[in-house]
Amino acid sequence: MAKLFSKITAFILLICSTPLLLIVSLLILIFERDKILFYQNRIGLNQKPFTITKIRTMQHQKITFLGRILRKTGIDEIPQLINIIKGDINFIGPRPLTQFDIDRLEWNTNFHKQRWSIKPGLTGLGQLSPICHKKMTLFWDNYYVKHQCFSLNLKIITLTCFTLFLGKNNVKKIIQNKIKK
Repeated sequence: MAKLFSKITAFILLICSTPLLLIVSLLILIFERDKILFYQNRIGLNQKPFTITKIRTMQHQKITFLGRILRKTGIDEIPQLINIIKGDINFIGPRPLTQFDIDRLEWNTNFHKQRWSIKPGLTGLGQLSPICHKKMTLFWDNYYVKHQCFSLNLKIITLTCFTLFLGKNNVKKIIQNKIKK
């Protein structure tokens, strides 16, 4: 039942975000004259690969002007709702990584196996963490795997929604100030 609810919610959000996606698509076509969507192989549940869909934010290995705005607001992540509908990811969970990132972070051992025991997510504690470091990200990913529940999911979704309005850096500052108190 929860899976169906997630898929229906993702479909509704995708439909509601269509006007925004159309505007962003037009801006990319007009100013960057390049592909709108970006597809990349990622590693999901039980380390099975799948293809993620995002709005392209880079051109010639550099983040574009529009890309900076899209990344700060998280708008580039909206097409991942398609991945939720397909069942590749959940709304909340550890970030889906590329095999290159897994090898670079050295997260391919049995010690890291727990992280792959649940579906990755569109958002999660690791992405909201004010400290961007592989040890902290792994800590928060594993924390979520062990402690996932409705109240934790609600907090993560709420903070993620604030990201759309305040930007990722401002939300991370809010979280960091809460941690210090």
